[in-house]
Amino acid sequence: MSDAIPTPADLTAAVTARYATLASACGSLSCGAALELAEPALGETVVDLGCGRGRDVLRAAERVGPAGLAVGVDVSEEMLAEAARRTACAANVRLVHSPMAPLALPDRSADAVVSNCAINHAPDKAAVFREIHRVLRAGGRFVVSDVIAERELPESVRRDPAAWAACYGGAIPEADYLAAVRGAGLDGLTVLHRSAPYDKGGVRVLSLTLRGVRP
Repeated sequence: MSDAIPTPADLTAAVTARYATLASACGSLSCGAALELAEPALGETVVDLGCGRGRDVLRAAERVGPAGLAVGVDVSEEMLAEAARRTACAANVRLVHSPMAPLALPDRSADAVVSNCAINHAPDKAAVFREIHRVLRAGGRFVVSDVIAERELPESVRRDPAAWAACYGGAIPEADYLAAVRGAGLDGLTVLHRSAPYDKGGVRVLSLTLRGVRP
């Protein structure tokens, strides 16, 4: 059903419009605890895909210390502006305006990649995980928390850019999600958490937290 999804331009417009209004809002936009589970260490480089307002970027900067680097990536200029404000006092933070695929980051530049409730927005999940593989150093790890679908979503939902922006229109079944990860050459996959299914926008979705490594 790949021909049923909105165009990348329509998806980008819907996602950026939604998150522009949320940039200064209160409350968490996360669906997991990827950063804690990735266990950043002193001196490491950690990349946060879909960094939003920069909460985890700032926490990652504290974990990796002055010799490390916390990189926040987001497609929303408003979110990055808020992240820049929040991380202004952290010298070891870099913010990058970029989609998740292709990523505007060098090859083998990260020890860890984390993401919370962001990859579901991408029309090509396999491309995102290929980019994660590309930017990870050998032996580097990723932890992503994301929204997946209990079963394949109806075409009416997949055609709705607003549903994609609201974190459920782009959800795919777990088997398809894991296939995209494995197809990117990532290994050692472990499901750290799987929530109970819940209703969103008239469909059934759940949250999944996954860990793996670049061999």
